Amino acid sequence: MLTKQIKELTKTIQHNCHIADASHAGDYTLCIYLLKMREFYRWEQDETFSTNLVNKTVGKWLRQREELWDGLEDSEYLNIEIGKKSLSPFESDSINENLQKHQLVYSGGIGINNRPHFFLAELDISEQHKDYNLYIAGKEYARDMSAPPAMSQQNNIYIRKESFRRLLWEKLETWRWNKPDNALGRAFACYDCEKNLDLALMQMTDAEVNNVIQHERGEILAGHLLGEKWQTLLFSLPHSTASIMLRAIRDHLADSLTTLPALVLSNSAPSWHFYFGNLNNMRKDLFPSIIKGYNEWHETGSLSKISDIITQGQEHWLQLCQEILQINEPDIKSQQTEIQNLIERNRL
Repeated sequence: MLTKQIKELTKTIQHNCHIADASHAGDYTLCIYLLKMREFYRWEQDETFSTNLVNKTVGKWLRQREELWDGLEDSEYLNIEIGKKSLSPFESDSINENLQKHQLVYSGGIGINNRPHFFLAELDISEQHKDYNLYIAGKEYARDMSAPPAMSQQNNIYIRKESFRRLLWEKLETWRWNKPDNALGRAFACYDCEKNLDLALMQMTDAEVNNVIQHERGEILAGHLLGEKWQTLLFSLPHSTASIMLRAIRDHLADSLTTLPALVLSNSAPSWHFYFGNLNNMRKDLFPSIIKGYNEWHETGSLSKISDIITQGQEHWLQLCQEILQINEPDIKSQQTEIQNLIERNRL
């Protein structure tokens, strides 16, 4: 049962989520926007994944939410009031110091395309490791429409199991449109999504959480290797092919350091399928050898090729990232062109 103080805190955080949504809902294509809003409605109404939503009801809610956003687009984010303290919504460490006694976890950070993300949830697990602090969140009380299931901020890793289940559900819904024979479909086929959807999504979440943690660990390690200059570069570029490429090779570096070696050790078929089923087209295009390695494993069960590729990838992606940081072009457009050309010449 939430106390009055926590209810007020939840209200403030959700208000900040609405402000972020008001400014960034237009970042998505119409199809993705409608899908995310449909699932946002499902979360807000506490509906199960197996519940068939009524389009008319969702449509009415969507119009009301857009009207709310229209009045918030230029609003300032509210400070987080805890007791006698008034903290910036981006002071996650300080806020969490005051929330752990309530078994709650909070995060306020900046994601892709400089989009702010906020959430408040039950704290399921809190662990301090040598190179990172881990917070695993359960039931969420406040969130924005996008709700990334995992984020790393400095040396803190936030895993949102509820948002991860919702992401799985969105991917399953999208895959069901055409049901292609691909890695993602093979991952879902490892679970009983047809007869017991909610249980299957819960089982899949539990099975894949460790790989999500490994990726965020890789992000932290990559951040230490590349330094602040990388983030400065990424934030200085407008949304473009070059910026998408930069995120892709940074992700490949992170995964080569942690996620892929962990997958080799576990050798879990559902996890291999899920990992490759979630690679976007840019990442596949820049790392064709890892796709060939997956296909060989799928056909023969052998990990020898993919293991060799992972070892090569650790050196290759780090060197490429470091070369990009040496680019010194006089204007943004020339810089983008040089980055894009360099990455295109260095596929692995």
